[in-house]
Amino acid sequence: MNAENRHYGEIMKTNELREKYLAFFETKGCVRRPSDVLVPRWDPSVLFTPAGMNQFKDHFLGRCKLDFTRATTCQKCLRTGDIDNVGRTAYHHTFFEMLGNFSFGDYFKREAITWAWEFLTDKKWLGLPPEQLSATIYLDDDEAAEIWLKQVKLPPERLQRIGEDENFWPASAPSQGPDGVCGPCSEIYFHSEFGEVEIWNLVFTQFNRVGDPPDNLRPLPSKNIDTGMGLERTAAVLQGVETNYHIDILRPLVEAAGDVCGRKYDPASEDGRRLRRIADHVRACTFAIHENVYPGPNKEKYVIKRLLRRAVLDGRQMGLDRPFLHKLVGKVAEMMAEPYPELGGTIERVAQVIEGEEANFLGTIDAGLDKIEKVFAAMKRDRRGMVPGAEAAEMYQTYGFPPELFETMAAEHNLAFDWDGYRKAMEQHGKVSQNLEVAAELFKHDPLASLKKALHGSRFVGYESMEVAGAKVVGIVAAGQLCDKADEVDHEHSIQVILDQTPFYGEMGGQVGDQGEIVGKGFRFEVTDSQVDGAFTVHVGHLREGQIRLDDVVTARVTQPRRQGIRRAHSATHLLHHALRTHLGQHAEQQGSKVDDDILRFDFTNPKGLSRDELTAIENEVNAKILRAEPVVFENMPLADARKAGATMLFGEKYPDVVRVVSMGEYSKELCGGTHLDNTGQIGLFKIVGEESVAAGTRRITALTGMAALEHVHQAETALAKITGLLRVPVQEAPDRIEALMKEVRQFKKQAAAGPKSGGVSVDELLSSAVDLSGTKLILADVPDATADTLRQLIDQIRRKAAPVAVMLGARQEEGKVMLMAGVSRDLVEQGVDSVQWVRAAAKLVQGGGGGRPDLAQAGGKNADKLPDALKKARSEIEAMLKK
Repeated sequence: MNAENRHYGEIMKTNELREKYLAFFETKGCVRRPSDVLVPRWDPSVLFTPAGMNQFKDHFLGRCKLDFTRATTCQKCLRTGDIDNVGRTAYHHTFFEMLGNFSFGDYFKREAITWAWEFLTDKKWLGLPPEQLSATIYLDDDEAAEIWLKQVKLPPERLQRIGEDENFWPASAPSQGPDGVCGPCSEIYFHSEFGEVEIWNLVFTQFNRVGDPPDNLRPLPSKNIDTGMGLERTAAVLQGVETNYHIDILRPLVEAAGDVCGRKYDPASEDGRRLRRIADHVRACTFAIHENVYPGPNKEKYVIKRLLRRAVLDGRQMGLDRPFLHKLVGKVAEMMAEPYPELGGTIERVAQVIEGEEANFLGTIDAGLDKIEKVFAAMKRDRRGMVPGAEAAEMYQTYGFPPELFETMAAEHNLAFDWDGYRKAMEQHGKVSQNLEVAAELFKHDPLASLKKALHGSRFVGYESMEVAGAKVVGIVAAGQLCDKADEVDHEHSIQVILDQTPFYGEMGGQVGDQGEIVGKGFRFEVTDSQVDGAFTVHVGHLREGQIRLDDVVTARVTQPRRQGIRRAHSATHLLHHALRTHLGQHAEQQGSKVDDDILRFDFTNPKGLSRDELTAIENEVNAKILRAEPVVFENMPLADARKAGATMLFGEKYPDVVRVVSMGEYSKELCGGTHLDNTGQIGLFKIVGEESVAAGTRRITALTGMAALEHVHQAETALAKITGLLRVPVQEAPDRIEALMKEVRQFKKQAAAGPKSGGVSVDELLSSAVDLSGTKLILADVPDATADTLRQLIDQIRRKAAPVAVMLGARQEEGKVMLMAGVSRDLVEQGVDSVQWVRAAAKLVQGGGGGRPDLAQAGGKNADKLPDALKKARSEIEAMLKK
C-alpha cells in the first residue's frame, strides 16, 4: 500500500472528525459552543485567537457567573510564532482549527484523560490502534501517572515524564513565571511510519503561582480543564497521509495553488514547499479579511499584509509577475463551506482586497529584490555577517518589504538580522514599530474581578427610559481599586461607579457612551462617560458633592438632548448603510463607525472615491427615507432566526445566542444593540459633509443629522451669499464667474513667465504636443540629455497645469541605455490607471523593467534604439487602460 494512503478503518473526512469530536463531548455533558471570531477585538491581549480557551478566559478566572461548567468547541485559530516552518514541516500552519473540551471547576484529570482515550480508541469514535498511542506527563504529576497506568492501563514504557519546559502551562512557569493560574500538561502522541505526532494536549490548571520557588505553587480552590486537539493533525493520522497539507480539505487547495502558478505540485520540491505555504497563507488571509481585517501597517493588519507579501514573493520566485492569490479565495470557501458557509458570501470582496495588496507589492518587488541581492553581495564581499537594521528599514519604507521577509531571505544566505537596528531606524523615521507581533500579558489585573464573580452584570433599562430611580450602587473603583466609598470632591481624578441597573448606554458597537448624573442622599456624581466591562456598565466621572457608598440607592439620569442627538445619528447610520449598498453594491460593507451627538462617521469597503453624483444620490436616498417617517421596530430573536430573516450582520463580530434586530420600514434590518429613534422622521435632516480614504479599499463618510445638519446648511448659505456679493452675480452664475476668473489668473501667470525649460524642452511645449484621448491629455516625448530629476520635475509641472493627464517621457543614457518615467494625475489613479503597469509594458520593448507608485513610476532599459517603439507601445497601453 502506498505510504500516503495508509489509514485506520474507513477513511474519515475532516468534517466528519470535527462533528464526531463535538458530538462525543456532548454525550459527556459538555455544552457545544460556536467558534469565537478569529480576531477578538474585545481582547486587547491578543491580535488573533490563539487557542480554544481564549473565549473562556473569564470563565477560567472566575470573573463571571457560569451558565455552564462544561463546554466543547472547534475554534478557528491563527498563530505566527512558527511562520518560518509553514510549508516546510508536515504539521505547521498559521490558520488552523483546534478541537477543545473545557471544565470550569467541574470534571478534572480522571475524566479528561479517560475520555480522551475513549474517543481516540473506541471503534464507535476514532478507533485508533491503542498500541500506536503514547502519552507524556509533567515530571511530578503522580496523579496523572496513576490514571494513565491504572485506569487507562497504558504500558509504562509508553508513558514518559517530562520537565516543566515541555509539560507545564505556561512553559517553565514553576521556575520562571509568570505568576498566576498555571498547571501541568499531559500530551498524547500517535506513532506511525511517518514518525510521532502530538495530536492532543490536556492542560490541568490547578495552581496559582506566587513568587519564586520553592513552595510557590498554591492549589486553586476551583480546578479547571483546557484541552486542545489539532483538527488537521488528527485528520492526517486518520487519513494516513504524511502531512496535514494532504488531508481532504487542504490538498485540493495546494493543487489549486499549483494550477494558478503554472506548477504541478511535487511535494518534495522547493516549489512544492512554496505551494503549501501559499495555500496556508491564502487560507489564513481569507478568514481574516472575511472578518474585515485588511492588510495595513499595524497590529493584526500588519500580520495579514506580511502573510500576503510572503505568498506573493513565493509566486514571484516561481516566475509570476501578475496577481494570482485572489484566484484561490473561491477554493478556500469551497473547502471550508461545511463548517463556515458564511465565507461564500464574501468571496468577491475578499478577492478584491487580496488582489489590491498583490498589485501594490508587485509594483516594487523586482526593484526590492535587486536591492536585497546587492546588499547580500556587498556583505559577503566585506565579510559581514549581519544585515544592518537601517538597510531593512529602507527596504520596508521604499519597497514595502516586511522585515520578516528580509530576515528569511538573509537566513537563506546564512546571514543574521539586526532587529535592534531596525527598530531604532524606524523610530528615527517617526514610525513606532507596532507592526511587530509582541506577546501581551494574558491576564491583567481587573479591579472588577470580585464583582464579576458575585453578579451577572448591570441591567440596562435605557431602551425604555433615560432616568431610573431606585438603582443601587454595587461597585466603586477609585485609583484602580474596588472600594467601599468615595469622598468629596476630586476634580483631578475620575472614579467609576457601577449600578445594578442603569439607563446609561456604555460605549459599544460604535456608539459613544452616555453622559448625565447619578444623585442620591447628600451626593451628586457627574457622569462624563459610560463604558462597558464584561456585562457591567461602568459610569466614569467626578463626585461633585457629598460622599457615595456601596449599597446607596440612587437616581441615574441621562442627559436627554445629547442622547437624542446620538439616537438620530445612529438611526441615520443604518439608513446610510442601506443607501450605500443600494447605490454602490453589496460589497459596500461596514468597516467601522462612530455615532455621536448629531454626527456620525461611517467606514465602508469601496475600491475608489465616490463621485459628487454618487454622494448626492446617497444623501437624497437617506433623506427620502427620513421623509417617509417609517416606524423603527426592535425585536429580540435567536441568532439563527435573524440570519434567516435577512438581517445585516458584521463579519468578525461576536454575537450572543439571542440578538436584537432593528428594522426600519421594509428596507433596513440590522443586528444592533444601540439606542434608536421610534420613527425615521425624527432624524429631521441628513447632510454628508465629508468623504475620504482611510485605508486601501476603505472609504469614510462623515455626516450630520438634526439641528447640526441644518446649522451646516446655514453656514454654507452664508458663505455662498458672501461670495456672490463679492462677485456681484446671482448664485446660479457664481461657478461660471469663478471659473472665468481662474482662467484669467492662469493667463496672467503664463504671460508673466513662460514655463521653464528642462532637458531642452519646456512644459508648455510638451503640453502643446498633447494628444486628446476622450478628454484625457496624453503626452509622450523623448527628452534629450535629461536626468531622472529632470523628468520628474517636468511630469510634476505638467500635472499641476493639466488634468486628467498621462505622461511618459524617455531619456537616452550612456552605453546605449534608456530611462522611462511615467506619471498620471490623481483622478486617473482613482479610475484604476496604474503608472507601474504602464511603464512596465513600455519597458519590455527596451529590454527593461521598473516599479514605483500608481501615480509615478520609473523604468530602465538596455536598448535605447527601441525608445520610439516603447513610446508607441505606451500609447496603445494607456488607451486600453482608459477603456476599462
